[in-house]
Amino acid sequence: MSIELHVLLVEDDANVRLGCEQAMQLAGMKVESVVSAEEAQKRIVAGFPGVVVTDMRLPQMDGLSFIRWARGIESALPVIMITGHGDVTLAVEAMRSGAYDFIPKPFSPEHLVEVVQRALEKRALTLEVELLRRRLAHREGIETKMVGRSPQMEAVRRRIQEVAGSSVDVLIRGETGTGKELVARCLHDHGPNAKGNFVALNCGGMPETLLDSELFGHEAGAFSGAQKRRIGKIEHANGGTLFLDEVETMPMPMQIKLLRVLQERELERLGSNQSIKVSCRVVAATKDDLSVLVQRERFRADLYYRLNVVTIDLPALRERREDIPLLFEHFVVQGAERYQRPVPVVEPEDVHGLMAHDWPGNVRELRNAADCFALGLRNDVMTPADVIDRGLPLAEAVDRFERSLIAAELSRQDGSLARTSEALRIAKTTLHDKIRKHGLQSS
Repeated sequence: MSIELHVLLVEDDANVRLGCEQAMQLAGMKVESVVSAEEAQKRIVAGFPGVVVTDMRLPQMDGLSFIRWARGIESALPVIMITGHGDVTLAVEAMRSGAYDFIPKPFSPEHLVEVVQRALEKRALTLEVELLRRRLAHREGIETKMVGRSPQMEAVRRRIQEVAGSSVDVLIRGETGTGKELVARCLHDHGPNAKGNFVALNCGGMPETLLDSELFGHEAGAFSGAQKRRIGKIEHANGGTLFLDEVETMPMPMQIKLLRVLQERELERLGSNQSIKVSCRVVAATKDDLSVLVQRERFRADLYYRLNVVTIDLPALRERREDIPLLFEHFVVQGAERYQRPVPVVEPEDVHGLMAHDWPGNVRELRNAADCFALGLRNDVMTPADVIDRGLPLAEAVDRFERSLIAAELSRQDGSLARTSEALRIAKTTLHDKIRKHGLQSS
C-alpha cells in the first residue's frame, strides 16, 4: 500500500528553481517544476500525491493567494512557502492561512530537504489513512482491518488470504490485545461462510456450569430453570463461523465434548437424544502455547491437534513498531469521527513518545491512547520520557529508543537503507549493523 509522492515546485527565478530542484533530487525526491501559480493550479486536484513548495513572490497570483486556493482544493495538502527578508509578516499570514511551513531566504539545501522531507512524511501518512477510510467505507480488502506495513503484518495478511477461501479450522496465537478476533472476522468475511453467522464465545468468561448449555444448547426441562428450548453457540454458527476465544481456559470435560463435535460434526442439546448435524468453520484463539499446556496435562493433546490444522501467529505491537504511526493516525481518525471531534494533528514528538512505549496491551492499548488523543486528552505514553519513568537502566532505555527511531525512519523510507542512513545522518554500514542488532528489516 505504498504511495509514491513527488514535490511540485513553484518558482519563477531560474537559478533558485534549479538549485531547489537539484537539492531535492539529490535527496532522492521526485520533483516537478513550474514557473507560476497558474501552471501549478492545473496540476493540483483533491488527493494530490505530494507536497507543494512555492515562492511568495510570483508573476501573477502571489504565493499567499495560491495557498488559500490550494487549501480550498484540499485542506490537508502541505504547502511550503519560500520567503524573502521583507516577507516575514506575509509568512506569518501564510501560516495562519494553512501553510505547512515557511523557509526564509537565504537557505541551505539541507534545510530545504529537511522541511520538505517532513512534509512528505506527513502527506504519505494522510493519504494512507484516507485510502484506508475509503476501503473501509466500501469494505474492500483485508488491509482495512489488519492495518500495517511491517513484514510481520504482510505475512499475517498473506496467511489470511491463503486460508480464508476454504473452511479449514484455524488456531490463532497472540498476546492479549493483538487482534485475534479481528483475524477471525477476516477469515469469516472473506471465506465461503461469509453469509452465515459469526458467533464468538469467550471460553474463560463464564462459569463451567453454564458453558455446556452455552455451547450445545438445551431442551425445555433439561435442568432446573430451563423453561424453554435454547439454541447453543455451535448450532447457531451452523453455516458460518464459531470463534472460541481463550480456548486454553476451557475445562477438561468440555474439551472432550468439543472434540467429539469437531470430529463428528454433530451435537446433542442437553436433555435431548437427537443428533443435529452442524457445518461451520471453527476458529480458536489462545494467548498461551497450547503445546506446553499439553505437556503439563492442562490441555488435551487430541483437541490441540484437531484445532491446530492451520496456525496464524500475531506479532506483539512492540515487535512491529514501524506500524505504530500509521495505526495511531488510523485510530485517531476513527476516534474523531466517533466522538464528533475535529481530527487533531499528530506532531513528531507525539510519534517519538508512541515509538518509545512498550505497549503491553498491544493494539488495544494503542487504540485507547488514540481515543484519548482524539478527545484532546494527553496520555502518559505520548512523551518519550516514558522509557525513563518505567525505571529502566539508562543503557536499556537508550537502546530501546534507538530501535524505535530506526524502525520509524525505515518505515518512512519504505525500507531503503540508503535514504534511512541519510535521514539519520549515519554511515550505511553502521546503520546496517544496528538494523541487524535490533532485529529490524530493510529492503
